[in-house]
Amino acid sequence: MMGTTEGAYKLGSLDEESLGKIIKARAFGSKQEKEWPGELVNMVGEVAKRCAGSPLAATALGSLLGTKTSKEEWKDVLNGSTICDEENGILPVLKLSYNCLPSYMRQCFAFCAMFPKDYEIDVQTLIHLWMANGFIPEQSKVCPETFGETIFIELKSRSFFQDLKNVPFDENKYSIDGEGDKHMYCSRITCKIHDLMHDVAQSAMGEECAAIATHSSEKEDVLRSARHLYLSISRPETLLDASQEKGSPAFQTLICDGDVEEDMKILSKYNSIRALKIVCYSILRPKYLHHLRYLDLSESFLQALPEDISILYHLQTLNLSYCEWLERLPKQLKYLTGLGHLYTHGCGKLKSMPPELGRLTSLQTLTYFVAGADGSGCSNLGELQNLDLGGTLKLSKLENVTGADAQADAEAAGLRKKKKLTELELCWTDSDQEAQNNNHKEVVEGLKPHDELKALRINHCGSRTFPTWMNTLKGMVNLKLFHCKKLEELPALWERENLTSAVFRTNCC
Repeated sequence: MMGTTEGAYKLGSLDEESLGKIIKARAFGSKQEKEWPGELVNMVGEVAKRCAGSPLAATALGSLLGTKTSKEEWKDVLNGSTICDEENGILPVLKLSYNCLPSYMRQCFAFCAMFPKDYEIDVQTLIHLWMANGFIPEQSKVCPETFGETIFIELKSRSFFQDLKNVPFDENKYSIDGEGDKHMYCSRITCKIHDLMHDVAQSAMGEECAAIATHSSEKEDVLRSARHLYLSISRPETLLDASQEKGSPAFQTLICDGDVEEDMKILSKYNSIRALKIVCYSILRPKYLHHLRYLDLSESFLQALPEDISILYHLQTLNLSYCEWLERLPKQLKYLTGLGHLYTHGCGKLKSMPPELGRLTSLQTLTYFVAGADGSGCSNLGELQNLDLGGTLKLSKLENVTGADAQADAEAAGLRKKKKLTELELCWTDSDQEAQNNNHKEVVEGLKPHDELKALRINHCGSRTFPTWMNTLKGMVNLKLFHCKKLEELPALWERENLTSAVFRTNCC
């Protein structure tokens, strides 16, 4: 339950000595105590007085002072810091910490005002939204995602984000694929923003960010001034239609958590949108969305995407996860050469991948890939060779790898070169079909990942032996073998020092 500002303040009240310990840990944490500058240590008591018993204020001020190295700089911070009082609480201290951020960090954090208080934010999604809105400045030899992670880590170190939670490999959302099997995907990191820090972000953004959870005519006025909008209401199109009659909002970010039940023709009026998330039943019209950098259609009820999606030249992220009715991707997908992240996990009815997927050389994330048979006109494993993929990757329908040299065809995927992969799943349709069992051993041998892979899952493999590379996975912590009924022996798993979980099942529900 969301607490009030007053409740959050009183709950964490500490004495000045305890606050001083927090400030020292934040300001001097990277140094041994004997290396702490004495003149700065002597100022900690004065800093603690400014915090009015609040550990959040102490953490924020301590983190800020950790970036300052001289007595004069500390004095400047204290001179700009209003003492906390009953009327203003600790907001002056938090605003000071915010104002001392570089401009691009202020912009990145203030953007978070669009999310409701106590909202669990997916960190990777947040970075992609920053990218879509152009908040991350260009850095030579550093990709935007990497610099975005650096920004997040710095903001977290200064207490702008809290409650980081790593969702483990085993505890993610389940998806039912066409075979009725459950598959696990995508370990991820989430975070939250303290209510008072959210107030800081909201005060910085004013009416440019809005989160709406109820239908109301009063909300229509909010929409006209908002640039970044979060809607957690059913049928959000009704509110958007009503606001459109009074003027055309210039949204840059539109996140709709409720299902869209009608055709979103209204989107044709919002041609400034850079980031869009909706759950829809009908096909979008890409020609009206040519500024899109981020498109999230996860859990939508789509069977196909429009072919003219290829005109979205600026698209960086396309999230189709858990679109359980999706059967095919556009053949023209290969022209989205700026696409960096394609989330397709949970699309159990997906029959194949479009041709020439290897032309998407910017692709860093591809969570689900359906192997195409030779001569099918679809992408085969060789299309993955030059893609620098990371994170989670599932390869399915590996029975389609039927060439004369199946191991070489599998090696063409280049998995051993993909050092950023953390989770890999290898799936055949059904190992009981004897005709498909002939080359399973060769194919799985050819799909050797790099040695630091964290999690491996093999489904329906008809090989009688483990791949020879299994014992080279020195970084593996999670291993699952499902429906590998012909397997005759297990590898020496006790020799794997990092392995914490191993599951073997021949019958799974």
